[in-house]
Amino acid sequence: MAPNSRPVSFPGASGAMLAARLDAPVGEPLACALFAHCFTCSKESKAAATISATLAERGFAVLRFDFTGLGGSEGDFANTNFSSNVDDLLAAAEYLRREHQAPRLLVGHSLGGTAVLAAAPRIPESVAVATLGSPFEPDHVLRLIKDSVGKIESEGDAQVDLAGRSFRIKRQFIDDIRAQKVSTAVARLGKALMVMHSPRDTIVDIDNASKIFLAARHPKSFVSLDPADHLISRREDAVYAGKLLAAWASRYVPVPQAKASPSVQPDKVLVRETREGKFTNDIFVGKHVVRADEPVAVGGMDTGPGPYDLLAAALGACTSMTLRAYADLKGIPLERVSVELKHDKIHAADCAECETREGKIDRIDRSITLEGQLDAQQRQRLLEIADKCPVHRTLHSEFLVKTQLAG
Repeated sequence: MAPNSRPVSFPGASGAMLAARLDAPVGEPLACALFAHCFTCSKESKAAATISATLAERGFAVLRFDFTGLGGSEGDFANTNFSSNVDDLLAAAEYLRREHQAPRLLVGHSLGGTAVLAAAPRIPESVAVATLGSPFEPDHVLRLIKDSVGKIESEGDAQVDLAGRSFRIKRQFIDDIRAQKVSTAVARLGKALMVMHSPRDTIVDIDNASKIFLAARHPKSFVSLDPADHLISRREDAVYAGKLLAAWASRYVPVPQAKASPSVQPDKVLVRETREGKFTNDIFVGKHVVRADEPVAVGGMDTGPGPYDLLAAALGACTSMTLRAYADLKGIPLERVSVELKHDKIHAADCAECETREGKIDRIDRSITLEGQLDAQQRQRLLEIADKCPVHRTLHSEFLVKTQLAG
């Protein structure tokens, strides 16, 4: 799941509420993207969830949703068709346009990709479109229900088994599918196109990818997803696809100007909530920005080190810098310093050298690795110097923190 993933909902083309999830990056997104899942799948399919999370990790805010009658969305699947799926995509784009920003990137898996091709001309803000394992024309899906087509046409509807689940399909679905000509939309796309397909796809033959690619005009790209299956069910295949999509789309999405950092005096540090998660904070030190957070297990998003991690890091950095300064001053052939630290709270009674005898105290275990042609005397001297680093001394001295309300 993305660093900041939350459920949302919006009305679809028929008025039914559609269940969705918005996967957002840490910080300001490069752009919004819209993801359409495969036929009879849902927004929680492995491909949809993993690719969306991978895009979010690389700066894109991705909306993935369940088409009407599928997953957590309201409505009756039997009353839907390819045209209604396209209309649901337009409703999703309108939701992003209204609540966040219009989608610049459109991504669709299998029949969802074909629907994205049909919807793209009606989403003018979109600049890049990508398909994954998608059929060239939507009537390809009729091959999946070929044994039931005759019954549907003669009786008006039929229960069809797809991927182990039963769906009721009406004749209007077949009529609508046959009336579609997405090839015309592809030829007039006018947007950057990425066609992704596996040569091992046994559901939608890779010839479909060739037809999409040949029908489109430049700029267009083709990527083989070998050895992925049609559902892109292996995580590593989905992550690979997401990484490539992010890199490719970034060429067509204007990078927003970075927001100016708050003004901080040279001798001060500013810590400010980002409001992206419960504990996420940005730490401003001059021109530098560091992210602080807590682990997911305690309610954070794990987007940065925790406060005690930063405390240990301060001691480690100070130790390394102090040893480097001393070694250079004394001409000691120290090649590299590594400092490993671990913070714990222990019972005071377990610390023989501590003055405190009750309750718990903080303890940092510090392990120093010294690289270089050093003799035993030099190593011992450097170990002694480690305890003289300013942060070490501060932690062992009387410390005063004065707190007041600003403004």
